[in-house]
Amino acid sequence: MTIASSMSTPWPHRHIISLANFSQQDYDTVLQTAASFREVLSRRTKKVPTLQGQVVANLFFEPSTRTRNSFELAAKRLSADTLNFAPGTSSLSKGETILDTALTYLAMGTDIMVIRHQQAGVPQAIADELDRLETRVSILNAGDGQHEHPSQALLDLFTLCSLLDPTDPRLNLLQGKKVAIVGDVLHSRVARSNLWSLTASGAEVHLAGPPTLLPRLFAQFPGAQSPVGGQIFVHWSIEPALENAHFVMTLRLQKERMTEYLLPSLREYHQGFGLTHDRLKHCCPGVKVLHPGPVNRGVEISSALMDDPEFSLIAQQVTSGVAVRMALLYLIGSGKS
Repeated sequence: MTIASSMSTPWPHRHIISLANFSQQDYDTVLQTAASFREVLSRRTKKVPTLQGQVVANLFFEPSTRTRNSFELAAKRLSADTLNFAPGTSSLSKGETILDTALTYLAMGTDIMVIRHQQAGVPQAIADELDRLETRVSILNAGDGQHEHPSQALLDLFTLCSLLDPTDPRLNLLQGKKVAIVGDVLHSRVARSNLWSLTASGAEVHLAGPPTLLPRLFAQFPGAQSPVGGQIFVHWSIEPALENAHFVMTLRLQKERMTEYLLPSLREYHQGFGLTHDRLKHCCPGVKVLHPGPVNRGVEISSALMDDPEFSLIAQQVTSGVAVRMALLYLIGSGKS
């Protein structure tokens, strides 16, 4: 499959802020394009000239390792020039606003801005202002507060679909599969984006976590009205979620986003919701485990399980991230050349 063949119809989104407006065709386009770039990354020469001459600015107002480096590497593999923003050494410390920072990068000739911020809505606000100014700059949300993290959900989707069909990953491979998402759903932007993609696929999604970290309202998540039959179930104990699950995603405790004391202790959390080899006995044979990272070893997942290649897809998720982010940059950037 060539990169061009994965785009039989024009990409409809200038910005990628949320997965709420993604169609099934959009998901398949991302998956097929990422598969093409995965092949590129396996070559001796891992660069393609697709975005040569374009500038990708990584504006990360919040700490990040995997996402920021993955986007930077993806942009370089596409031959784009990159600019990296660090808030600690920026003019924000001198009183500059976030919007003025974005406008400064616009004046430098930036074509795509990858934005992460601790407050929900910042990438959308910048996109709205750049649209008002009638620029052709695209915004890619790399995680905003407790809103969404689209690229993480898409790389999770790519990891799962590639496992089911390495040569032709596509959304409908997950139809009818049971996927358990365990942990701090309340504060997780990754979980919210995954709910959009997994319900769009027709998967059966089971959420499990302590009542303080998983309100019942998640059962009414808008994505649950998926036309292909995706459903969401909420559990306050882990066993029903794991029963006959094909895939289990455990979430990091978002301690930096917790404003109240919501857990008795990390030890107690692990006893109730930590993933171990023993707990996976409830799942389907061949179950696989995911984690968006970074991992609190011995809290969300035992070290032994995390490092067990028979069950863990965590390393594959990191590898998938570069191909998927290349696909996203390519899809929103290919019309700018």
